[in-house]
Amino acid sequence: MSTTVDLVKEVRGVNTYNKVIDSSFTELVPAAIPVVAPDTVTVEDFFRYYDQLFFDIPANGESESHESLIARSQEYIGGSVLDPEKQALIEEINTLRQQILDLSQTYLTINKVL
Repeated sequence: MSTTVDLVKEVRGVNTYNKVIDSSFTELVPAAIPVVAPDTVTVEDFFRYYDQLFFDIPANGESESHESLIARSQEYIGGSVLDPEKQALIEEINTLRQQILDLSQTYLTINKVL
């Protein structure tokens, strides 16, 4: 007993081949690849790392230095940060400047009278 099998061959052109046939390698990739999210660093982690690296960070430099960290932070908060001692010294300087100005004005007034 003989059976006849008809073979059918479909031929596709260059333009239609990529549209009809999926040539990606999705079947070679394992189905369950775990997607690992990048580690997120919390603020607490940042300061722990900062404390560990404090003396390894250069004092000065345009990037990756204490100076650049201060500049970036000052830009963010909108000005410079003064501790109470520096603020007191600035106020004292301003007071002394005002006293010099007042004394200079008094001196000029006295010299005009004489």
